[in-house]
Amino acid sequence: MKEKLIEVNESTADREIVLTRVFDAPRRMVWEAWTDPKQLVLWWGPKGFTTTIEQMDVRAGGVWKLVMHGPDGTDYPNKSVFTEVVPLERLRYKLSGGKRGGPAAQFEMTATFEDDGDKTRITMRMVFASAEARAENVREYGSIEGGKQTLERLAEHLSDRLAAKAQGGMR
Repeated sequence: MKEKLIEVNESTADREIVLTRVFDAPRRMVWEAWTDPKQLVLWWGPKGFTTTIEQMDVRAGGVWKLVMHGPDGTDYPNKSVFTEVVPLERLRYKLSGGKRGGPAAQFEMTATFEDDGDKTRITMRMVFASAEARAENVREYGSIEGGKQTLERLAEHLSDRLAAKAQGGMR
């Protein structure tokens, strides 16, 4: 009698968004831009957005609360709880938030920071509960384009910091 093999496919490909970008900056500088609230407010969010950070405790179990303000005046409150923090390497958190009065956005984010020569590669992986939740997030919040724009704003911020450092305006 032949045994039936049962395959369990736990792939998250249909319910995740992965964005990768290489930054022309050292990993410590990129990490600090991501974990220092004073820097984060200068670049977080898509083009035209501003961010107010209410709380940011970067440690496992720590809470990160922020409100993104859209160019049309719409507020997007978000609360994240860090589930893993490996300094200079990885941030993992569970996010819940969304537009006031809009559908909830919930996902687990993992951001990895890797050396790429003298540059830094960030990979952002957002995993949603289902393919439908991912699709709704892309449709309602433009999360793929918004993520690309956020990483573009980070690149601009890092470029400005490197220029200031080169001119002696930064320690």
